[in-house]
Amino acid sequence: MSKKSATISFENQSIELPIYSPTLGYDVIDVKALGKERHFTFDPGFYATASCESKITYIDGDEGVLLHRGYPIDQLAFQRDYLDVCYLLIHGELPTASQKQFFEEKLSEAAPICDFTRSLFSGFAQDAHPMGMLLSAIGALSTRSSNACNNKLPEERERAVIRLVAKVPVLAAMTYRHSQNKPFIAPDPNRGLVENFLYMLFGDSEISQNKTVITALDRIFTLHADHEQNASTSTVRMSGSTGTHPFAAIAAGISALWGPAHGGANEACLNMLKKIGDESQIETYIAKAKDKNDPFRLMGFGHRVYKSYDPRAKVMQQTCHDVLEAMNKHNDPLFKLAMKLEKIALEDPYFVDRKLYPNVDFYSGITLSAMGIPVNLFTVIFALARTVGWASHWFEMMNEADHPLYRPRQLYTGPARRDV
Repeated sequence: MSKKSATISFENQSIELPIYSPTLGYDVIDVKALGKERHFTFDPGFYATASCESKITYIDGDEGVLLHRGYPIDQLAFQRDYLDVCYLLIHGELPTASQKQFFEEKLSEAAPICDFTRSLFSGFAQDAHPMGMLLSAIGALSTRSSNACNNKLPEERERAVIRLVAKVPVLAAMTYRHSQNKPFIAPDPNRGLVENFLYMLFGDSEISQNKTVITALDRIFTLHADHEQNASTSTVRMSGSTGTHPFAAIAAGISALWGPAHGGANEACLNMLKKIGDESQIETYIAKAKDKNDPFRLMGFGHRVYKSYDPRAKVMQQTCHDVLEAMNKHNDPLFKLAMKLEKIALEDPYFVDRKLYPNVDFYSGITLSAMGIPVNLFTVIFALARTVGWASHWFEMMNEADHPLYRPRQLYTGPARRDV
């Protein structure tokens, strides 16, 4: 990073602050020295704050760019698979054939869940939310001696990352099986990660062997694998900075993802479609969406980060249509409604001018629903895919010789000192 400087003046004094230039993106002003001068920066929500240095993912929201270790997301989604992306995020380079085989073998070896963890699910009601079950199960795994991790040892840090990536798909499938009151299905070491997940969900069924569905789910996993310093990833880093167990740090990320403003967007999109009901109601709800005084909002359109088109949506648009065709769902009323809504959003000047294009959540929600996956499992699948991103950021941070303990400051506006 090249080094420049900025000068800030306040209260008849000035202080020089270093400016760092990244490989891609905006310059960053290092404001740490302000604390010594009894001043802090004020940035609610951290929208102009770089909380860390990272080499994993880069986003350019203005241009609609998402890169993992420098590779464009569409190239990874169409030319590689989720296992390649997992290896890339963790290790920094795409794997060779032998590296991928060894990586897959390590994941397969780490996947099985012990009887103690299986018995944990008996304590959940059948209608318990799958995210709550997943959150609890990950926390429970941190208590197992087999998952013990000395964060100071590189080999144990890598082992923890492997075990997380391997076990979360198994736990995710168990949350579904429990909610359906069906017996758990153990992972099959002869199946790939994505195919295995479908098998653990649905057994040896037509859908778990459907190549179009397997490819689509692989792309969904790839598109959700990492997304820079979002709320859940920042939560994992903050939690991990304390030296906590890596499984506990990931549990913190799952908790953050569960929020409807973060990981629940594709679930909210499907619920919105159900609320609209059918094609005859579209014009009514489009008018409500355009009325700034109406509380109704179209879910799955536009994005907080991407000010042009969500690059993941370009991949998911094609993938969504492939699945609808493969599952013979194009004429299903809900999906016909979704496709008409998509057409309006891509052509109506109101949406085009405001760049309110369909985003990845719009298409992934429709795709998962067409696969027969229940809506309340959508965020669990998001967590499954994102685990490798969380684990990679934790791994990157813990590999730093002297990573800081996260400790934000505040603008205090409460009462001044007063006596009782």
